[in-house]
Amino acid sequence: MPTYDHESAVTVIGLGPMGRALAGAFLDAGLRVTVWNRTPGRDRELVGRGVTSAASAAEAVTASPLTVVCVVNYDAADAVLRQDAVTDALKGRTLVNLSADTPSRARDAAAWATAHGIRYLDGAIMSMTTTIGTPEAEVIYSGPEDLYREHLPVLERLGGAHTHLGEDFGRAAAYDIALLDIFWTAMSGYAHALAIARAEGITARELLPHAQGIGAILAPLFEEFAGDADDGSYSGELNPITSGASSMAHIVETSESHGIDAGIMRAAEGQARRVIGLGHGADGVTRVTEVLARHLR
Repeated sequence: MPTYDHESAVTVIGLGPMGRALAGAFLDAGLRVTVWNRTPGRDRELVGRGVTSAASAAEAVTASPLTVVCVVNYDAADAVLRQDAVTDALKGRTLVNLSADTPSRARDAAAWATAHGIRYLDGAIMSMTTTIGTPEAEVIYSGPEDLYREHLPVLERLGGAHTHLGEDFGRAAAYDIALLDIFWTAMSGYAHALAIARAEGITARELLPHAQGIGAILAPLFEEFAGDADDGSYSGELNPITSGASSMAHIVETSESHGIDAGIMRAAEGQARRVIGLGHGADGVTRVTEVLARHLR
């Protein structure tokens, strides 16, 4: 395998919006960047800026000591990386997988990479495409810390914060899943709130400043509830779950009176009622964490 300066070249596989942002940030930081994408044409703007477009994924991998893959999920990543020519080209090189998937898939990918002599880090991008290359970018990683440290000078060219979370290859994906759970649950709730507001003659813009006020409440509550969950105290001193269940019931009633699907809120109310039924009505909403885990067992 040719010898490269670890801080001079990088390959990016996958040129969706995020992949293009990654390649562009690396290029702007002065690296020699090689790209490849299954769908032709997405590299046109990058090539115009000085990126090298490889004719194949194997050729792209061969061009750099470090390959960053960012595709829609690990099925898409496997379809590219587990071709014999690409796998052979990756041997002895480092692969950083920033695609999104589950912790178990991340561990499976790491086991495959290790078995084929590929140095592997798993990771997740925790910020919007527009933040890449700026101080607002955030990327998390898991896998061998020495490997992370070795390639950090290149990875830091993406801007912002870079955090190594531990040796367990699935840990970055676990963070990603938990945080996306917050995001998509909140976005679903917001969409549902807008439907109720519309049914009651309130526009989204009229609701907006008050919705932003609710959003501002969440960050300090997250901090308080983190201690409750870790300590097992589940304090309901400020707002017991009985009060929450009552509010949820009102939301369900109002939704359904307008013919609006209340399935998400019915599920949340059901969780709260289980907590109350188990004798924890004076506790806070984070007691649901324990009930959910018990239900899964």
